[in-house]
Amino acid sequence: MKVIICGAGKVGYGIAERLAAEQNDVSVIDSSPHLIQVIRDTLDVQGFVGHGAHPDVLARAGADQADMIIAVTLYDEVNMVACQVANSLFNVPTKVARVRAQSYLAPQWGDLFSREHLPIDVIISPEMEVGEMVLRRLALPGAFDTVRFAENEVVVFGLACAEDCPVIDTPLNQLTELFPDLKAVVVGVFRNDKLFVPRGSDSLLVGDRIYVVAQKDQVRRTLSIFGHDETEASRVVIAGGGNIGLYVARSLERRQSRTRAMMIENSRARAVEIADELNKTVILHGSALDHQILREADIDTADMIVALTNDDQVNVLSCVMAKRLGCARSMALINDPSFANFTNSLGIDTHISPRQVTISKILRHVRRGRIRGVHSVFDGAAEVIEAEALETSMLVGKPLRDVELPDGIRIGAVYRGKTVIVPRGNTQIQAHDRVIMFVRADRVRKVEQMFRVSLEFF
Repeated sequence: MKVIICGAGKVGYGIAERLAAEQNDVSVIDSSPHLIQVIRDTLDVQGFVGHGAHPDVLARAGADQADMIIAVTLYDEVNMVACQVANSLFNVPTKVARVRAQSYLAPQWGDLFSREHLPIDVIISPEMEVGEMVLRRLALPGAFDTVRFAENEVVVFGLACAEDCPVIDTPLNQLTELFPDLKAVVVGVFRNDKLFVPRGSDSLLVGDRIYVVAQKDQVRRTLSIFGHDETEASRVVIAGGGNIGLYVARSLERRQSRTRAMMIENSRARAVEIADELNKTVILHGSALDHQILREADIDTADMIVALTNDDQVNVLSCVMAKRLGCARSMALINDPSFANFTNSLGIDTHISPRQVTISKILRHVRRGRIRGVHSVFDGAAEVIEAEALETSMLVGKPLRDVELPDGIRIGAVYRGKTVIVPRGNTQIQAHDRVIMFVRADRVRKVEQMFRVSLEFF
């Protein structure tokens, strides 16, 4: 696949890194010579210095042969114009743009990005995507990651195995015997900095970080089985009243959630602005690193602090301080991937990467075959994929025990009609079933082949 990426920042670099590793033909455009030099030196991609919306620059990058353009520069207008030019002059089939300004995304302007106006196929709003991720994790505080598939009927979530986990040292195939009616499957394990897809004979150890696929009404029971009985947060302190913090607070109010929020905002003008907009959220003006402000927010009785400022260091430190002052749990927004490596050692329960959230959203449209959903996990080491089985798929029509799946792939659930099926050895996948699976990054191409129309495989 020939892909042009406009923007060589953290998100653009991350997408280029992933696509280049999968042997796609990738060209990256950015106005910064330094960023282009870095990407040329470190990745197997072509780099072009220039304005991403200029026709001559797109032409040099090979837009006339591109299958997709992904515009993720810092400027919404550049992203939108780049997609328009790619469509009008080069007839690029798939156009993806990052759009951050909420005004463009207001419901009354929903027709703006139609083919007749601005022909953009996929709009990505990082603030909304990250905000929704925060809300999902607030609803399941025992999980460090959560995402829904198959019309929200299947939930994939990550959890940490602590010393009090009741099923430590229990082979996974025994869990089926102990809980025969449990519609949940352990699909991925991260242990000692290594990721693997477990077999039935494998056991979980203290310190493992695992991913589980479960039917939505079995999630809380599954969390309890693994020692996570945390209830939904009733009191949350939000550090940072930017776009994401405001989105989360506004959503909690609109959805009439049982969660009550208090927000800390360092800018007085911004604090006044959001106080006028929110009705139930208490706004405190001050720094989330100020002990007195945290005490005013009654941090010692809060169920969770959610640090969503634009500064990674403030987010990390405010979470550490809040936990030491008695806050039960913490969640930090982390933009720099290097920060994510030590959040666990600092006692931060979970972190969110806008870069990974955005990349996951884009990958769904990059993947070949009948791919309906993608979620990137463990900083790109694996993906959770939802795909539709075709009549020609090698998975269809025979028991799963007779299907020789490559190592690094595990099926977690099958969605047929309105029913969630836990895969067993005698399960037979039918055409048009949706298959939710955990896939190691180096096996993604195999999955794409499995869900293509062609009969060729391996």
